[in-house]
Amino acid sequence: MTGPLVQSPVGVLAVLVAVVSFWFWLEKRSRWKLFEYLPPLIFIYATPVLLSNTGLIPTRSEAYDFLHHYALPIFICLMLIKVDVLGAVRIMGKGVFVMLIGSAGVVLGGFLAYLLGQWITTPASFPVHFPLPADSWKAFGTLAGSWIGGTGNMTAAHAALEGGAEHLTMAAAADQMVYLIWLPLLLGSRAFAGRFNRWMKVPHDRIEMMERAAAAHDTREQAPNMMHLLYLALVALGFTWIALELSGVLPPVVVGGAAVISASTWLILIVTTLSLIASATPVRRLPGAHPIAMAIIYVYVARIGATMDLGNANFEAMGAFILMAYVWIAVHGLFILLGAWLFRVDVHTVAIASAANIGGAASAPIVAAHHRESLVPAAILMAMIGYALGSYLGISLGLYLHSRLSHTDKNLRYNRLVPF
Repeated sequence: MTGPLVQSPVGVLAVLVAVVSFWFWLEKRSRWKLFEYLPPLIFIYATPVLLSNTGLIPTRSEAYDFLHHYALPIFICLMLIKVDVLGAVRIMGKGVFVMLIGSAGVVLGGFLAYLLGQWITTPASFPVHFPLPADSWKAFGTLAGSWIGGTGNMTAAHAALEGGAEHLTMAAAADQMVYLIWLPLLLGSRAFAGRFNRWMKVPHDRIEMMERAAAAHDTREQAPNMMHLLYLALVALGFTWIALELSGVLPPVVVGGAAVISASTWLILIVTTLSLIASATPVRRLPGAHPIAMAIIYVYVARIGATMDLGNANFEAMGAFILMAYVWIAVHGLFILLGAWLFRVDVHTVAIASAANIGGAASAPIVAAHHRESLVPAAILMAMIGYALGSYLGISLGLYLHSRLSHTDKNLRYNRLVPF
């Protein structure tokens, strides 16, 4: 039996870059309505799944190892050094706290959905299978990273929790199924602005104040030159090197006999922390970081898709996870409304805050433009705060669920030995 058609690591990497380039080119060239509901990310992930499962590229390659060990921390650094927390607070004011409450809703909603998914039991003949697999905590942490931050946080949490391709598949499928319903709700909420604002007793001058602050915030960025790119490379490679060295010497954290914080987890947490510290320095003003970061992360997503083995896919568990994701998003929605009531913010802020959580930097500007075009810069800034939090909270949720599972298994073993 012959191996895959493309086996060279450089060739495999070229195929992944070609896949990413093709789908973004098609989105821009065709302007199909399809991409409004299914973003290129889905196809960038799915195409390598088909290529690797039909023998065109391998499911294991040195190229995948390189991307996992080096490209992901470099992406995290380039993404997070652009975070501007103070800028978002100046424009959105109390709206930032609404987003933070929404993030808390994502964490609590994930916890409740996980418990519910473990509690329900279905017959073997049922189209979706409950209880959820024992290692589904990896998918919960992965999706929490996405719903608090964005695609980058999803992949960072997935790597830190040492999830397999099947866990990212579950998270990505649930993300898109919920997105298809949640985004129209956020866009349609504009029609209820008057009644919502009266119900929440929103101050009449709040929107004008936000628009004035947004107009005063300078979002222009100069075109990067060679020195800018060299500085970015120095920061990204330097932080990645430091994180790799420290993660190699820091001991794992063991709970219930299982390592809940491994070297991979330390790597993501260290590079995230260093990058956020750098965002409070003049490093944040270096141009060119964002497009480079996004190019890297989309190639990384393609890499995860290429490692997916359809022969071992658990579609019944995926369906159950998607059902739990709808329970999950409902909890987030309740928390967002609670935040709006506590801080007396308008429906535009509420929609943008939720979009910054659930959709990240890709969706928040779309929702903002639909509600109030002047608030688009603020939406991007709020999404960047989600980037700052997403990896921490997604990883924390996954690790907590894992530790809870370890304690549960330990108690079950004890009860079998001592049945009273």
